[in-house]
Amino acid sequence: MVNTLDNPTKSTVPVTVLTGYLGAGKTTLLNHILTYEHGKKVAVIVNEFGEIGIDNQLVVSTDEEIFEMNNGCICCTVRGDLVRIIDKLMRRRDKFDHLVIETTGLADPAPVIQTFFVDEDVKLHTHLDAVVTVVDAKHIQLHWDADEAQEQIAFADTILINKTDLVTVAELDELERKIRSMNAIAKIHRTENAQVNMDAVLEVGGFDLSHALTIDPDFLGEEAHVHDESVKSVALVLSGAMDINKINDWLSDLLPNQGPNIFRMKGILNIHGQKNRFVFQGVHMLFDGKPDREWRVDEQRKNELVFIGRDLDETKLRADFTKCLATGIGFGQILRS
Repeated sequence: MVNTLDNPTKSTVPVTVLTGYLGAGKTTLLNHILTYEHGKKVAVIVNEFGEIGIDNQLVVSTDEEIFEMNNGCICCTVRGDLVRIIDKLMRRRDKFDHLVIETTGLADPAPVIQTFFVDEDVKLHTHLDAVVTVVDAKHIQLHWDADEAQEQIAFADTILINKTDLVTVAELDELERKIRSMNAIAKIHRTENAQVNMDAVLEVGGFDLSHALTIDPDFLGEEAHVHDESVKSVALVLSGAMDINKINDWLSDLLPNQGPNIFRMKGILNIHGQKNRFVFQGVHMLFDGKPDREWRVDEQRKNELVFIGRDLDETKLRADFTKCLATGIGFGQILRS
């Protein structure tokens, strides 16, 4: 007979903390986890920085348990919500085998990790399996000096250097050397579209508390985490149908001029004449958009757009977005300011 007191991981839920700076590919990896034939039932907690949630709407439709945490960083104001959601999940312990927490790209992972060692109820039911960090090979250099980006790399057990198709091999080699200088023990995988074998991210058994304490001796303390106050989220929600040509013209002008300050852009649009949602994501001056699933009969067709960046002009963004409404088919209404 196995003594579960000596082997707590035999009776507790393994947890993967999925982190990485804005636009690195975390949601892409999460969808890969949810659609991979690994035989596990996965519960998901998605945290976003901003007042509306886009990432949870981009997670593929599954039978999994998916919880959304908005309007704050998981490592700060909503950390208590994390504990409460885990408590609720544990009441349905038989419904899942593994818990994945996708943090906002602005999260310092240390306070999130800390939760699994200092909260007694969380410790009783879960154990931290691994911290998986996704690194954007194309844009990480623009954010290298950000405390959050460095912490995400430093605390990782597994690192995916993602978007390898956008840089040269020499650039990848240099980036890997730079990452190794910050974290010598993490396992590093080079990926496109966050495609990786599941044994690299689930059931890793890789988190080492002593390593975390080496990085930050005050790791188990209760000090508050502070964000760069110049970075903010602008959320735009608008009813009505959008003119795809006007959207393209707007973004074609916006991104070359404001791209360096736009860390992340993501949205779901209702395009005039189209029965499918149009989903787009952007990182700095790179932009990708494509049709998604059909709008359901029971859901309101609306346009939701989120910008995360520095020194954003919310008034102008809102005005320019409104100008992209298709004309002659009814007047759009701003749903949330």
